[in-house]
Amino acid sequence: MKNIITFSAIWIALLFLVPANAQSQKSFHDFTVTDINGKAFPLSLLKGKKVLVVNTASKCGLTPQYADLEKLYKEFGGDGFTIIGFPANNFMGQEPGTDEEIKTFCMVNYGVSFPMMSKISVKGKDMAPLYQWLTTKDLNGVMDSNVSWNFQKYLIDENGRLVDMVPPKEKPYSEKILSWVKGN
Repeated sequence: MKNIITFSAIWIALLFLVPANAQSQKSFHDFTVTDINGKAFPLSLLKGKKVLVVNTASKCGLTPQYADLEKLYKEFGGDGFTIIGFPANNFMGQEPGTDEEIKTFCMVNYGVSFPMMSKISVKGKDMAPLYQWLTTKDLNGVMDSNVSWNFQKYLIDENGRLVDMVPPKEKPYSEKILSWVKGN
């Protein structure tokens, strides 16, 4: 009887010492999103890869970053790294098109071959669940952030953990991103 009481006391103490979110914290790999063709895309398919997540827009001063994103993907993409684009119309209506129009724009103008997802919201009351996770420390365990503009980048490690955020104006070939991709 004494052992049962001691065990129960230890268990109760542990419940109070371990933060609630540590017990149920999600990873990037726990989400399923919709690709630009309307098909479910479980992010668990990316286990073992570093992932650069970027919110995109077709009518933005930063839209030319698509070219460097594609170049980065061509150079380093494969078994260990990928890029995922999430079109979003949250900033001055700079992504007004349908998924089909966005897909055509990306292919015709930049030859985008990295995975593009269906248009989502990256801020506000209708923020997509993945972006809620990316921007909320209580959910991702790393940091709070706000998506400040199109082409903000999030670095996800091979185990689906958020590593860092890169501001929109920082180009895909910045030292920070290259160092992370190369594992330096």
